[in-house]
Amino acid sequence: MNIDGKAWRTIWLEQGGRSVGVIDQTQLPHRFSTRSLATLDQAAEAISTMVVRGAPLIGVTGAYGLMLALQADPGDASLAAAFEQLNATRPTAINLRWALERVRDRVAPLPPAERAAAAALEAAAIADADVAMCEAIGDHGLALFQQLAAVRPPERQQEPFRVLTHCNAGWLATVDWGTALAPIYKAHRAGLAIHVWVDETRPRNQGANLTAFELGREGVPHTVIVDNAGGHLMQHGLVDAVIVGTDRTTRTGDVCNKIGTYLKALAAFDNGVPFYVALPASTIDWTLADGVAEIPIEARSSEEVTHIQGLSSVGSSAGELVTVQLPPQGSEGFNPAFDVTPARLVSALITERGVAPASEAGLLGLYGQAPECSEPSLAAEVDH
Repeated sequence: MNIDGKAWRTIWLEQGGRSVGVIDQTQLPHRFSTRSLATLDQAAEAISTMVVRGAPLIGVTGAYGLMLALQADPGDASLAAAFEQLNATRPTAINLRWALERVRDRVAPLPPAERAAAAALEAAAIADADVAMCEAIGDHGLALFQQLAAVRPPERQQEPFRVLTHCNAGWLATVDWGTALAPIYKAHRAGLAIHVWVDETRPRNQGANLTAFELGREGVPHTVIVDNAGGHLMQHGLVDAVIVGTDRTTRTGDVCNKIGTYLKALAAFDNGVPFYVALPASTIDWTLADGVAEIPIEARSSEEVTHIQGLSSVGSSAGELVTVQLPPQGSEGFNPAFDVTPARLVSALITERGVAPASEAGLLGLYGQAPECSEPSLAAEVDH
């Protein structure tokens, strides 16, 4: 996607493949900077501290992290230890384990001397497949948006199609294009007048910081709103559709996404607003049926709730990124990073293979009749 006229991916190889470059998302939106990851520990730290974030990008970063580990030590013990270290960084998103298993299974049968090179090729294949899947999601979502826009009442036809998002499911959360934002980018480039309501997404403000940054660079009209404003907008007919991403989706269509997604789904259901979830195949966990009961929910540091980062505009610190405390000293914070939206509240799932009901039958209709469709080879099979 575009940053000041230059096309970027969120992750790339550097130094002839000896290191991995990433965009440091902790510095956005006020500073655009990149970081080089040259070791397993650096890759793990980048994932856990959200230098990189978003389920698909976490998966690709993990894949490259295994490559870096094998460059240092290609032995069996090193491979096993690196897998466990990377897998422990973020427990909720299924893409991380999926990508790690794909690389591990590819290199484990090989002689140690061949493993690092094979891991690099496999990680690159995962990254390229992610781009293709996200662009296909955008195409299917664009068609859906065009249909919804066309059936609005005549008095609404001259107004922009208004979409509400939550968290960041754009190209910063993937390798390129994004999931929930891909249809928005496709719509904008196709000439469909569109306006995006951007939830700030406390506590880390991925909407206000990252989604707004992306949309601004692409020239997509948007407005940042507080998280609790979505229901009010829906009550007053100011939202035509809600679209979000997901970090893990069960085979029955339950959706785990950034905390607050469930409340948006409830408000959309109550107001008759379609609620869509955009996801690639790598985000489906075919082993789970009940998202509320079975998906592990990551609890992050309470400091993400009690403190906030921003650009200072006062005194000697003007222009610097500073962290300030919000509640009084001694007040505790609780920070579950995700919640689960039951399938009954999801209007449809938008995948790289098309649009389907949020149900086991709907997903099987796209991906086949056997659990084997969740195997790693699926990521390379993209139907446009």
